[in-house]
Amino acid sequence: MGTKSRPYEKSHPWLAFSLDLRRASARLWMLLGEARSKCDHIAGVPLPPHLAKELHQLYLAKGALATTAIEGNTLSEEQVVEHLEGRLRLPRSQAYLTREIDNIVTACNQVLEALKGGATSSVEPKEIMGFNLQVLSGLDVEPEVVPGSIRRHAVGVGRYPGAPAEDCEYLVEKLCMWLGSSSFDLGSEFGLAAAILKAVVAHLYIAWIHPFGDGNGRTARLIEFKLLVASGVPTPAAHLLSNHYNLTRSRYYQQLAASSKKPGGELDFVEYALAGFVDQLGEQIGRIRDHQWSIAWRDYVYRQFDRAPGRAATRRRDLVLALSRRAEAVSVVEIAGLTPALAQAYAGRTRKTLTRDLQDLRRMGLVAEERGSYRAAREQILAFLPWRQEATAATADS
Repeated sequence: MGTKSRPYEKSHPWLAFSLDLRRASARLWMLLGEARSKCDHIAGVPLPPHLAKELHQLYLAKGALATTAIEGNTLSEEQVVEHLEGRLRLPRSQAYLTREIDNIVTACNQVLEALKGGATSSVEPKEIMGFNLQVLSGLDVEPEVVPGSIRRHAVGVGRYPGAPAEDCEYLVEKLCMWLGSSSFDLGSEFGLAAAILKAVVAHLYIAWIHPFGDGNGRTARLIEFKLLVASGVPTPAAHLLSNHYNLTRSRYYQQLAASSKKPGGELDFVEYALAGFVDQLGEQIGRIRDHQWSIAWRDYVYRQFDRAPGRAATRRRDLVLALSRRAEAVSVVEIAGLTPALAQAYAGRTRKTLTRDLQDLRRMGLVAEERGSYRAAREQILAFLPWRQEATAATADS
């Protein structure tokens, strides 16, 4: 006697719980390798505690906003940062916007605490339902929606219908079993790459199944976040996929729908996700490099004055560091007032003192003049980087 078929097998045949990586394009493999490399790069960068905390807070804000903005949250990134710092004040009618943010932040923090406490990277149905309960906590939902419970009614996103309600519980259980199987085993040395692949596929399947009455997208992105962090992706980087989906929102929904319409379509979604992830990782590395550059430059400036103590040396050092905080060149008239310390140092002195200081700093290579204005010559420390040939489009025949 054969096994009884389920409705989803006819309505949603793409829910096959298989991933034929033989269909993967060379670009997908290249992107996966690049994502793995960039994650390892970020994980290995030492930063002072205050900078590490700043990055964590910034990307938590970006991730929480992105996760909710896809669903319609209208707060800006600046407002979310203000809210997380306790400085945002909104009318009572808009309080639900910050509640949506708080729900995501709480869920992310719960994931981190659980992993620190020894939780495994596996994903269980009960945990998925807990994520959904958290993202909808304290929010107004439709009468038929029960937060944290598998839906018993039909749902859809645009033209895409969720899986039949009677199959949702079974599909969630099957998804968890599949994610915990050897299907995503690429070998021990490729563990991080396999985890990134698994995280994106888990997100896609939750979006395809749509097992809840509301909050499916947020739930999917939390599962993705957990799988990334559990695999060793640094927490700031683990928020980047959500940011990519939000920045390319229309394409995100197109990819979700299109990937269900052809064999191997899930690999198209994976490639789309990885392309954005790699771009976002590159931007994050650039931000980290800027922080490191600032630290190296500050250290370099201090060293230039170590052998010349005294008020004049301190004044000039502070002048360079004040200019370092400005992206553009500053006129002589403005320089003395850049900071309270500089204003005090030059109080009662003539313009000649400031001009002499600037000329001495030019000779030291610490400031550069541009049409009568001055800027910190931070590019000086780039001379310490190893030389490398710039890539060219083509090489000439010898």
